[in-house]
Amino acid sequence: MQKNILPIIKNGVQQRRYAQIIGWGKSLPSKILTNKDLELILDTNDEWIKSRSGINQRHIVGPKESTSTLAIRASKEALKIADISPRSIDLIICATDTPDYLFPATACLIQDALGASKAGAFDIEIGCCGFIYALSIANSYIISGIYQNILVVAAESMSKVIDWSDRSTAVLFGDGAAAVIIQATEKPTGLVSFVLGADGSGADLLIMPGGGSRNPTSIETVENRMHYLKMSGTEVYKFAINAMIKATKEALLKANMTIDEIDLMIPHQANNRIIENAIKSLNIEREKVFLNLEHVGNTSSAAVAIALVEAIESGKIKTGYNIILVAFGAGLSWASAILRWGISPVVPSLPWWKSIQYRYRRLRAKLRSFFKRIRRRIGSLFTLD
Repeated sequence: MQKNILPIIKNGVQQRRYAQIIGWGKSLPSKILTNKDLELILDTNDEWIKSRSGINQRHIVGPKESTSTLAIRASKEALKIADISPRSIDLIICATDTPDYLFPATACLIQDALGASKAGAFDIEIGCCGFIYALSIANSYIISGIYQNILVVAAESMSKVIDWSDRSTAVLFGDGAAAVIIQATEKPTGLVSFVLGADGSGADLLIMPGGGSRNPTSIETVENRMHYLKMSGTEVYKFAINAMIKATKEALLKANMTIDEIDLMIPHQANNRIIENAIKSLNIEREKVFLNLEHVGNTSSAAVAIALVEAIESGKIKTGYNIILVAFGAGLSWASAILRWGISPVVPSLPWWKSIQYRYRRLRAKLRSFFKRIRRRIGSLFTLD
């Protein structure tokens, strides 16, 4: 049920609302697939992959893992750092191109697993730009006064839709998830500006053609390998460089800032050559650009989110930093956002009783889900005609 969110009042004056990140977490599968491993199944080698992408390894989900598995782990970590109850979450937005099911939304599975009983939930699908799109949506809900706390998750199991006989795509993608908690504040932090863009005329350049209403699953779609990702590499490469440059410049213009005022740039972790060409054109110092694709690969909508969390964990982000996020992907689509970091990125040690509290919350979520299912099944036995 929709809650009435009270305005932020300070010294009797209603304050402007901002949306700041107060918690973060990531989840990477334990299984690692290296370039050397790929040499055994593809006509490729470690040097060829590194020289063309900058990737050395990627994480791959196990047979009992899925997108929601990773998303739930990342979300639990974000809740722990934010130190808020799942029942305080008003909305869950999950960005993914590889949902557990076409329906229900993966966000609903996350909501149930966390015990976020008061939260609405929905997915968005916009390729590798998903995390930035989701951030912009969450920001709008919060500054408008509709919601107080929002969980944004980006999660992918790209290995489930990769054709492992296709050298051009199999070497690029990996699996992973990251999540952030966004909360209303009167402090001038959070998104300073954002840019969202799309060009559907390039839809066929990066696509999974089978399984939707255009090409529903059939013997023919399976035999023709239409349920795997298809990419026109050369066209996407050219688009990607231009899109990153354009989106970055537009975000700076909207924020009335210059590239010199940016403390850290986190680009979509797709290809090292794309990133190097973009940052050269933008004239941003290489030391200000955070990269992690060497050990993670391209995790689609989760790429920027995972990189953001790893930048925090590695001490690359400090209070007051101006951070620019930029991505491109299927659609074709592009997105950028300038984020002003508002809280200490140092996570304090938690008292012993907090661990007990977290375990209790997780147990309560499992029990809540279990008894709701039982009650629903019992109720169906006594349904009146």
